[in-house]
Amino acid sequence: MSPGLWKKALWPLGLLMLAALEIQAQTPIPGVTISVGRANSPAEVATTLQILVLLTVLTLAPAILIMTTSFTRIIIVLGFIRQALGTNQSPPTQVLVGLGLFLTFFIMEPVWSDVHKNAFRPYVDKRISQDQALDRAAIPVKAFMQKFIREKDLELFMTIAKVPRPRTIDDVPIHVVIPAFIISELKTAFQIGFLLYVPFLVVDLVVSSVLMAMGMMMLPPIMISLPLKLMLFVLVDGWNLIVGSLVESFFVR
Repeated sequence: MSPGLWKKALWPLGLLMLAALEIQAQTPIPGVTISVGRANSPAEVATTLQILVLLTVLTLAPAILIMTTSFTRIIIVLGFIRQALGTNQSPPTQVLVGLGLFLTFFIMEPVWSDVHKNAFRPYVDKRISQDQALDRAAIPVKAFMQKFIREKDLELFMTIAKVPRPRTIDDVPIHVVIPAFIISELKTAFQIGFLLYVPFLVVDLVVSSVLMAMGMMMLPPIMISLPLKLMLFVLVDGWNLIVGSLVESFFVR
């Protein structure tokens, strides 16, 4: 996909991100009507097709929004901690997703405020064009992703896309930065998940060994280890430590 098509595909995403920061909406929301009938000119057909493409892209916008923010790392780590505790569906998935979203809003607030100030408001006030607004909106979002991209991942997608070697990372196209950022976040999240699993795994091993030594082989170890892991997690204030470390990992650079 060419950079121009990427811009058009990501534009609805930019509007969603910016509109979320608009506290007092002063611009009326236009109505959109799609009807089937005879077109009077080719321009009418082109406009209808643009609307259909826009609606299609909007269905993908939430996924794009999630994958270009801190949400990926947060939700994977929260899922790992639930599995490590062995509490099955507690906390529920809806709670973890909600926590992940609000942490994402907290972490991304400086980025979105920058986008809102330098791209969205000038575009709404008709001081800049759509292309200029998109270019300005991409700068802080791209800068955020660049902080957490591994050089190896970036090189992989640059090789696949056959992008000429840039002088600086700022010259890398955004359609290369996004997938490199995603797989970098996946690796980081799995590394954190491994470290979280270790203390709980030790508890499971100790409980299993004690039960076997006592000859209580018919008693499931999870019945004994689960209360111990919950007690340990509460005593060390686990949620505070995990959430605090996750948030700080995006600011300490």
